[in-house]
Amino acid sequence: MISVREMTFGYTRKANLFDGVSLELPHGHIIGLLGKNGAGKTTLLKLLSGLSFPGSGAVLADDHIPGQRRSSFLQQIFFLTEEPWLPAVDPYALMTLYAPFYPDFDEGSFFSILKSFEVGKDQKLSKLSYGQKKKTLIAFALSCNTRYLFFDEPTKGLAIPSKPTFRSLLASSFADNRTIIVSTHQVRDLQHLIDWMIVLDGGKILFNGSLVSVSDKLTFGLSRSAPLTSDVLYSGASELGYAYIKTNPFHDPGNVDIETLFNGLTEAPERLISLLNPSSHG
Repeated sequence: MISVREMTFGYTRKANLFDGVSLELPHGHIIGLLGKNGAGKTTLLKLLSGLSFPGSGAVLADDHIPGQRRSSFLQQIFFLTEEPWLPAVDPYALMTLYAPFYPDFDEGSFFSILKSFEVGKDQKLSKLSYGQKKKTLIAFALSCNTRYLFFDEPTKGLAIPSKPTFRSLLASSFADNRTIIVSTHQVRDLQHLIDWMIVLDGGKILFNGSLVSVSDKLTFGLSRSAPLTSDVLYSGASELGYAYIKTNPFHDPGNVDIETLFNGLTEAPERLISLLNPSSHG
């Protein structure tokens, strides 16, 4: 389990981005980390990875303190940043250089994923397009089989046909003992992939919880005109009419519209947060 306890962090001494934030993330979930620009998504991933250090409070990953950067932790985490960098080598040389740092690395999986992404195994990686570089690093990240796997905007730069491939590969890598976090602005790319959601806004956690708990309390739908009934908690214009969120008094299970939920939490949080009763917030 990842545990953040009363964490503060700021890039300057005058202002904190996070101020007393707490949250818990259990293993066995694919977690969507959502928020507007500047909300703190990338910073949170850096703190969880040990690349940044809290000013106060604690960040724990099971028995590890990420900021200590011990090898026992580093060999169990892979953080794929938004902007890829690759040396002027081919994929085999990349694997030879970096796979020894990850004891559970699967060579067969690496080359199989590259083939699925149509990335040639003899190409110089530094000469690839942005999207091809991103696919190579996704292949490497998935093949490391780490306990913690964090992605920052993984579908940015991917062509439309590659996005379903990424979702399928990520879903197939799911395991009960893994924590996978995907930070993205491309909310629809996560619609049928994630089962847990964190929403950040201005350095605060508006929501942290499972989508099962959301579907038990809320109902999502579309209408041609703006719905005005008293049970409507949020509605917003979409290309198909009006997307809305209503209460779910009979707790009938249904699908969660992630984009509408995100919009509702950021535009009308007072109507949703108390009802959802997120597991933690800051």
